[in-house]
Amino acid sequence: MTPRKQKQSRAALIFRVGPAAAAVLALSLAACGAGGSDEGASGAGDDLTVLVEGGGKAELAPVAAAFEQETGTKVTFVELPYDGLYDRLSSELSSGNVSFDVAALDSIWLSAFADGLAPLDEMFTDEVQGDLFPSLVAEAQVGERFVGMPAWTNAQVLFYREDLFSDPAQQQAFQSRYGYELAPPTTWDQYLDVAAFFTQDTDGDGAVDLYGTDVKGAVETEWLALVLQAGSEDMVLDADGDVIIDSAEHQAALDAYVAPLKAGSAPAGASQMDWAEAQNLFYQGQTAMTRFWAHAYTQVPEDSPMAGNVGVTTMPAGPGGAAAVPGAWYLSVPTATDKQDQAMEFVQFAFDHNELGIETSLGLAATIPALEAGAQQEGRENLSALIEALEAPGTAPRPATEKWQQIVDSVLIPMLQEATTDGADTQALLDDAKAQIEDILG
Repeated sequence: MTPRKQKQSRAALIFRVGPAAAAVLALSLAACGAGGSDEGASGAGDDLTVLVEGGGKAELAPVAAAFEQETGTKVTFVELPYDGLYDRLSSELSSGNVSFDVAALDSIWLSAFADGLAPLDEMFTDEVQGDLFPSLVAEAQVGERFVGMPAWTNAQVLFYREDLFSDPAQQQAFQSRYGYELAPPTTWDQYLDVAAFFTQDTDGDGAVDLYGTDVKGAVETEWLALVLQAGSEDMVLDADGDVIIDSAEHQAALDAYVAPLKAGSAPAGASQMDWAEAQNLFYQGQTAMTRFWAHAYTQVPEDSPMAGNVGVTTMPAGPGGAAAVPGAWYLSVPTATDKQDQAMEFVQFAFDHNELGIETSLGLAATIPALEAGAQQEGRENLSALIEALEAPGTAPRPATEKWQQIVDSVLIPMLQEATTDGADTQALLDDAKAQIEDILG
């Protein structure tokens, strides 16, 4: 498995997996510098070295400070960009010569690196599992072993412009056109109605300057959520590893995914639309809705016309009900570190103090109690939507295969990009994708 090598922005890589936001991006880039340092590597004194993606340090820094205060063990972070983190993990875990004691891993990497990770089974007591969403418990286990402890999680929710939805003139016009009250959509059909309605020429110059929503052809996770919402129990691969991407549910999801674009309710250029571009359009007030990672609710720039004007709720449900794809990161311990006990202690401490993540720039956590407590705070309305998304019956993790990133990069994204073109045959695209994925899996 290799990380994405497509030409896209750093922001696109961060938002694709859901762990960071635009505000964190500047900090992340500045912190990464030349790609981290080997100072404090495994074996150096009493320090622990934690390997993180740039945005991940923001979540873990309060935990590290509390851990040092309580135990006297200093935690040194080595920050790397997303691709660089994968490459470091791949090289060192395969060689058995590691420069870190704990690493924060994207969920889609757990299967690829499981052989080099120490089991965390003793930590996953019934009480611990009860504090975690079922999808995260399932994702943390590779084969018969737990190899990662959730540190923070994310999921996509629906953001919308409150000024538009609360405007009496807009409400009256919508009621007149569609026969029901204007409100944040709860179904796919309502989503299309609202997207079409808010595609408007607001300045009267004869050109559309406000679109109802966006269609992101350059990222795959949003479409995968629609696959689950269409009623599929699995996405792309079933529990036995068979390729099911050509199923009726996958086609329904693909048709629904590109429908706003086909209806003229989303901006052109969808084949290159990624998380960063979609977020920018919404922050500029150019789209009325966007399905986006929950953390972005607290990241709206102060100079944005959307500042203090963003509503948040769960994604609209499809024929199979509500569902989301978790975007979690996990703390793992390499088997090759000579500081196993300290590393395990840090991972356990991070879980026990998971609520510290709520006060960071990302404002995320992994445990249900931490998120529920955070949701009671003013300005963190996104956390209620996040909890509801992660508790939805259809919510499920991405397939546990070491080839997942290769499947995403070489099959899923090109397929989505092709689906955004005029006259695309979605079933033919899915049939072709099945053949390609079967070839990758051998």
